[in-house]
Parts: sequence; structure tokens; C-alpha cells
Amino acid sequence: MFAAPLRRARRCVFLKGSMTMATGGKNSEPSVPRYTNRLINEKSPYLLQHAHNPVDWYPWGQEAFDKAEKENKLIFLSVGYSTCHWCHVMEEESFKNKEIGEIMNKNFVCIKVDREERPDVDKVYMTFVQATSGGGGWPMSVWLTPDLKPFAGGTYFPPDDRVYRVGFRTVLLRIAEQWKQNKDTLLESSQKIMEALLIQAEIRGQAQESPPPSEEVMGTCFQQLSKSYDEEYGGFSEFPKFPTPVNLNFLFTYWALHRTTPEGARALQMALHTLKMMAYGGIHDHIGQGFHRYSTDQHWHVPHFEKMLYDQGQLAAAYTKAFQISGDEFFADVAGDILLYVSRDLSDQAGGFYSAEDADSYPTATSGEKREGAFCVWTAEEIRALLPDPVEGATEGTTLGDVFMHHYGVKEDGNVSPMKDPHKELKGKNVLIVKSSLELTAARFGLELGRLSALLRESRQRLSAARAQRPRPHLDTKMLASWNGLMISGFALAGATLAKEEYVSRAVQAASFLQRHLFDPTSGRLLRSCYRGKDNTVEQSAVPIQGFLEDYVFVIQALFDLYEASLDQGWLEWALQLQHMQDKLFWDPKGFAYFSSEAGDPSLLFRLKDDQDGAEPSANSVTVTNLLRAACYSGHMEWVEKAGRILAAFSERLLKIPVALPEMARASAAFHHTLKQVVICGDPQGEDTKDLLRCVHSVFCPNKVLMLADGDGAAFLRRQLPFLSSLERRDGKATAYLCSNFACSLPVTSPQELRTMLAPRASGAP
Repeated sequence: MFAAPLRRARRCVFLKGSMTMATGGKNSEPSVPRYTNRLINEKSPYLLQHAHNPVDWYPWGQEAFDKAEKENKLIFLSVGYSTCHWCHVMEEESFKNKEIGEIMNKNFVCIKVDREERPDVDKVYMTFVQATSGGGGWPMSVWLTPDLKPFAGGTYFPPDDRVYRVGFRTVLLRIAEQWKQNKDTLLESSQKIMEALLIQAEIRGQAQESPPPSEEVMGTCFQQLSKSYDEEYGGFSEFPKFPTPVNLNFLFTYWALHRTTPEGARALQMALHTLKMMAYGGIHDHIGQGFHRYSTDQHWHVPHFEKMLYDQGQLAAAYTKAFQISGDEFFADVAGDILLYVSRDLSDQAGGFYSAEDADSYPTATSGEKREGAFCVWTAEEIRALLPDPVEGATEGTTLGDVFMHHYGVKEDGNVSPMKDPHKELKGKNVLIVKSSLELTAARFGLELGRLSALLRESRQRLSAARAQRPRPHLDTKMLASWNGLMISGFALAGATLAKEEYVSRAVQAASFLQRHLFDPTSGRLLRSCYRGKDNTVEQSAVPIQGFLEDYVFVIQALFDLYEASLDQGWLEWALQLQHMQDKLFWDPKGFAYFSSEAGDPSLLFRLKDDQDGAEPSANSVTVTNLLRAACYSGHMEWVEKAGRILAAFSERLLKIPVALPEMARASAAFHHTLKQVVICGDPQGEDTKDLLRCVHSVFCPNKVLMLADGDGAAFLRRQLPFLSSLERRDGKATAYLCSNFACSLPVTSPQELRTMLAPRASGAP
């Protein structure tokens, strides 16, 4: 029985009925859930996954806090997300276990948090877990006093004691006993921990401080990345290997500023080689497109199979920049591959983007147990059956399957090392990885390159059709403002650089979605999340979650990128409005830089400033460039001053370990070199204007903003920047000016001249 009786909590209903085993089959009868808790009323897919646990879960909120205080109970806080593999494991082993559920309900108020909905809560307690255990991750398990102060925590716990790990049941009982026997000691301990965390988490600058020297920061960051670089396979660690687009973007900028030096050449080689090896690897879904979360091995081969929206957005942008710099169509193709996946599988019909696809799925329609990677992996037998055709013109007896299996490293007994498959879920299976170049595969079978490419394309299409018959992984249909922002940037940059109008249109559609569903025009504020509801409508929580700093920062960045791609000044106007609101809600006038969350939430123990660029860049890192762009588009120079104060606040970290903040290191170069304003004066529909715009989009020039002055005196930009009125077309032709601090170069009318002005000429040139 649960601690809360049925009559007292109408929101917590426990249904007991006959248990039938869920098979996961498409036509199986739904089983009657034995338990239903408060999470059934939530919108988050992660919370809904736990709505039928025998645990009396509460969402994060006053009801749970009041219960803990009234009953003088400890809180058990469990934080995760819906596509987290180890979160699923802990649920299966512990949260679905009736006996463990009873221990939890008797001794604790149990709270579930979706870290993607509430990054503020996640970051506060992850700071504690990392500080006290030296590591972190999800599921995150934290024990709190009734006033929400943490005193014990960890990540995944097995249900029972193992040789090297204490079991969850044991931890629960020990902590419950400690609370009974040594309550005062625990409270004192939690208070001391809080005081230490507050000191550790504080990031502040002094009013007189200057930003650190950009060349020193950039040079140290490059050296630190260079030391950790894997020369053979690319990437910046042995394993696990993460895509880390922030590192690649830094290296592109470093190259642009040092392109005539050996260091500049190495920076570019490191970035391009990493992107190529990732695209060849199993982390890239060769059949269904897009990229998985990370690789468990050094070779980018066996991934953790979940697919996250934030990876797709950032990687689409990174592959686009790689094409822009190198001219190699390979990179453009990979960018297109990512955007195809997102358009097809992560897009809501109203225009927003979903958050993620799970790693786990049922191997067949009749399976009773999900397995990681089941949707994506293949046996050699399956491939031979799908590709039995003899290949004309190849060496005698060669089938389509032979060619495909050679090219993608398929082995008869599977190509996954047992070391990378601890649960034996991938035994006998193959994760596709490009093991041979097109030239070598063509030579091996005596085929021409064009013919081989067509055969491989046909093979992938057949495997895609076969895979479509398998049960799909869970789709997290939550839509987050921040991640939608990252994805809009990916579509906008690719659309402008690759001259694909359909990508720009998709970015516009998503930005319009944000305006309709994740923005409150009355207050001028962003909302954090919305959800796909019944009948595919877009739904909002009963109490909407307000946007966090990262929502503002990534959406503002997206709107600047979208303006440069579409030249619709409405996006620019909205970006500047949001920047003013961000300043109002999050700026720290005493210590400088922005807090991650708003003031005024009594349930948050402290307000943090992120100091690390990880899977996503930190909001303060991206906002430095946003502020510089905002100043260029508005003339408000106080934004430049704010950017400098952020760099000064993070000065110590930038000088010592800039590799922890590569995006901020990159932004420091933009601050010190001053952004160039590229102004095109011309008719937006004129071919001469389009030629100049195509030229701008074809050159990788990180420290610039683009604006179109089309002669409309009432337009938003001309009202913001009076100096634009003095710029004229030369001889009636579309004309480009390169301006800095609102002083402009001599006008040029030819794309060739403009290209020369944009491309850096020597080491250290912006």
C-alpha cells in the first residue's frame, strides 16, 4: 500500500487489476495498469513513462515540498529524461519493483524531474553530485532534507548489492535509518555542503576587470585541443567519443584567423578529419540518417543509439561550415542527410521540432523486452536475404549483399566487440560502418565508381524499407525552445550556404512555431516547452514553464541566423526584443554575466552560471557573440560592454583551461577583432544583389554580420542604424560595403572583389 491513502489524494489513483504481459506488439491488447500515480497528469513523456510505477511519485512542486515538511520526511529526487538508456534500466530494476516501491513510499517523498523540462533543478543537484562523487550523469539520484538541501547522491544504482556496487534497496534503508537516528547530523552536514557549493558555484567579475587577451586564450585552447586529439580516428578522447561541435567550431575560427600558419592548417585538418571519421562511423545512421548520441569506442563504431535534436542542429551547422571552407561536397551531403532525418522523423506538423528518439526498442513486433540499438542493427543473414541479386559486371558470383557487406564492414558473426556489448544485446549483430573507400570497394569488385554508388544507394533503400517494418523506438515529442533554436540555426545556415530555399523555409516555419506556441506576446517572454497532444495538437502544461537563459540565447542566435538567410527584418526585430528581455531576467549586475535561471523561485537553492561548453555550448558563451551581433544590428554599444564583462567574469577559466569553454574562447576573438558589418545595397530580387549575397554565404568569415539595405527608409534596420542612409548603390548596381564600428570601406560591385575583402589575408586577420 502507498503511504497516501486513496481518499486523501484524488490525483493519485491506484488501479489494481489483472496483470497481463505487455508484448510491445502493434496489435496486442493494452494491459490494465496495476498502479497509477500523480505523474499521469503531466505532459512530459519522461514523467508519463513513470506514471504506472508502484512508487508514489510527485512532480517537482509545492505539493511534494509541503508533504515532506508536514510529515518531516526526506525527499528522494530522481532526475532523467525519456530517451536515457540507464534511466530505463533503473526503472525496470527498481522503480517497477513492488518491494522497493514500498520502501520508497514509506520513508521518502519521491519526486521525478525531467531534466530537459527543468534544467535549473537538474543543474543545482548535478553540481552537488559532481562535487561530492567526482562524476555525474543520468539517472541522477539525490536525497534531500525536507527544505530541499542535498546530503547524499549518485547516478544509477543496481537494485541489490553487487561485488563493487551497493544496491539501491540498501542505500534507501541506510539513509532512512540515518534520518531516524542522526537527523541533526544530517541537517548540519547538508548545511555545510550548501555553503561549500555556493562558494564553488560563484562566478563573478570586478567592474574594473578587462577581458583576457584573445590571442592567448585562443592559442592555449588550440594547444589543449591539439594534445587530446586522436590523430588516427579524429575526436578528442580515446573513448567514449562525443561529437562536441563546440570544439569543431572553435577550430574553424582558429583556422580563419591563422590560415597562413602551420597551426591554422592543423586546426582545419583536425576538424575536417573528425567530421569525416564521424560520418563514416556507426555513430552516423547510414540507413535512417542523422547522428546517434556518442560512440562507446575509439573508432566511432558502436554508438549509444539515442538521437538528440541538439546534436542534429549543431552537426548540420558544422558540416555546412566544413563544406563552406573546403568545397568538398561530401560535407554538404552529410548536412543534407541530417536535415532529411529531422524533417522526416523529428518534425511536428505545426512546425516545431521534437526532442529525441530513444536508444531502445523492441526487436520484433512480438518481443516482450526492448533492446538497445534493435531498430538499427543487422545480421549478415538479414542483409544477404534483402540483397541477393547478382551484380552484373562484377567478379563472378558477386551479389549485391557481398558488395554492401564489404563496404560497411558486415561480418557473418557480427561486428560488435563483446567489450562494447556488456548486456549481450548486440551479439551476432552488425553496426554499419564505412570500412573501405568507394575507390577500394570499386576496385575489389571490378566496378566503376558511379555504378558502385548507385548499387550502394539501392541497397540502403532496401534496408530502409525493411527497417520501417520494425517497431520504432520511443519518440520524445516534447518541444523545447532552446533545442528548436539550435535546429533553426542548422536549417538557416545550411539553406544560405548550400543555396537551398527549402531549408530556409523550414527554419522560417519553425521560428513561426516558436512565436505561436513558445512565446507570450503579452509579457514578451519565452516559454520553455510545449508538447504533442491528442489528435496531434500542440498542448501546454497547466502551469507553463517559463523560459530559461538557454532558451533566450539559442532562440536569439537562431533569429540572427534566420535573418541572414531570409533577410526578413521581422526576425531581427524579435531577436533584439528578446535580448532586452534576457538582460532584464537573467543579468547579474553585481558579478556580471547571466544566471541560468530567473530570480524568485524559492525551490531553487541557488542561481548558477554555467562554466562549461559540453554537448551544447553554455548560454554565456553563445550570448557573447549574440550581444556583439545585436550591437551591430542596433547601434546599442552597451551590449558590447556586456559581452566584455562576461569574458572578464570567466577570465580565470579562459586563461587556464579554455578547452572547457571553446565557444567562449571563439567569441573572445570576435570581441577583440570587432565584428565586420557586411552591407549589401540593392534590390532583394535583383540578380546582381543575389550574386553578392551568394558570395557572402559562400565564404567562411566567422567575425561578420550581414545586412541588406534595400532602400526602404522606413525599414527596421534603417531606423536602428542611420549610417545606412549614407550608403548608396554604385552606378545603379548592387553594391557591397565592409563596415567596422559604423565606418565603411570603399564600395565594391563584383563578387570577386567582395570575396577578396571577406577572406582573411594573413595570420591574425579577422
